[in-house]
Amino acid sequence: MTLQRDFLSGIPAPARTDYAALVREDRVHRTLYTDPAVFAEEMVKVFGGRSWVYLAHESQLPEPNSFLSVRMGMRPVIVTRDRKGALHAVFNRCSHRAATLCREESGIAKSFQCPYHGWTFRNTGELVGTPWPQGYGEDFDRSEHGLYKVARVESYRGFVFGTLNESAPSVVDWLGPAAGWLDYWIDRAPEGEVIVRSAANRMGYRGNWKLAYDNAGDGYHPAFSHRSLLEMASRMGDSKDMSYFGVSPDEGPMRTYMLGNGHSVIDQRPNYDGPGSFWANQRPQPGRERFEEKIRAEHGDDADRLLDLAIGSQINLSIFPNLLIIGNQIQVIEPLGVERTQLTWHATAIGGVPPEVNTMRMRTQEDFPSFGEPDDQANFEEVQRGLTAPEAEWILMNRGLGIPGWQEVGPDGVVSSRATDELHMRRYYAAWLEMMSEDSTR
Repeated sequence: MTLQRDFLSGIPAPARTDYAALVREDRVHRTLYTDPAVFAEEMVKVFGGRSWVYLAHESQLPEPNSFLSVRMGMRPVIVTRDRKGALHAVFNRCSHRAATLCREESGIAKSFQCPYHGWTFRNTGELVGTPWPQGYGEDFDRSEHGLYKVARVESYRGFVFGTLNESAPSVVDWLGPAAGWLDYWIDRAPEGEVIVRSAANRMGYRGNWKLAYDNAGDGYHPAFSHRSLLEMASRMGDSKDMSYFGVSPDEGPMRTYMLGNGHSVIDQRPNYDGPGSFWANQRPQPGRERFEEKIRAEHGDDADRLLDLAIGSQINLSIFPNLLIIGNQIQVIEPLGVERTQLTWHATAIGGVPPEVNTMRMRTQEDFPSFGEPDDQANFEEVQRGLTAPEAEWILMNRGLGIPGWQEVGPDGVVSSRATDELHMRRYYAAWLEMMSEDSTR
């Protein structure tokens, strides 16, 4: 395969592909999920210079000189706070011989020393020391050998994003209408304080990363993929959480909203009615009854509000390419290979509430992330297996396309549709196609 240098990153990328021929209005070609060359180019463009990639939450970097090891696509990255509290992101790759520099997941460090040959770098990326420097001669300039830096790092209300594109629009512009939905999720906390818990629930599946993004905005699958979950909820009453996906979801009040740049959201909140309804319609949880009794006894008229905060936000917000807000959790899509992906669920706590509320929020990791997500990942792997048949070339995303009355345009210009419409796939693939095109201006 002929390699050439991508104009944004300067690193080798696969020869150009006519992606417009592989993304049609109602379907996409199977090779977008199976071809290693497509995956390699996505890692350069979608997870590099033509989007903002979610890296971390500021609460994971709680003090000066904090660091966190993450991935930006396939790039190992260290996100750091310097001694003044400013955020940085550098490649976790020694500039000498490419060894992994930091081999801890998180911690406090003013500098990093490579375990291989001892080169030492500030947590902002500058090279500050090489053992026995006389071996490099008098012309050796340390300023030319610092760590490769993520060009821009910006935070939106604690959510930290990075891009390799110096001329990219701001994160606020990139989020567009999605920022308002993220605001809702954050502002459920009485003081707007969100804390990401250190423990994470990591799950790997043998399939392409886009399968997770396809699924995140899909209101069509729950009635079938999560049947056992819905049957349990129905035994507790038809109105229990998510049971509305199982009975004519397109006739209910749920809507999906297209938020630009590949972002979208499923809004389940219209299925609920007033304070306390999130809590009242939740599925069974260990310790639920004792928890509710304590909150009502100690907080009286404020109990319904607090109980609702222990339960998910009832939105599924997808921020392209790798950030999913599901319930009270932050889920990160982490590509590991064309047919290997890790999904990491982060539980969150909030400020300004009794500690019991955050305990119950932590227990929600035992609900959908542990009970429902395995259903999804089994589907992803079976889809990937089906994609190995080369004669069956296309994947449909045509549900809702051209159906009168399904799609509406709001006063703010945001397009919405019914819960099972595959419009979210059509819209994010339009953004994907622009990023992957040779003449993209992103």
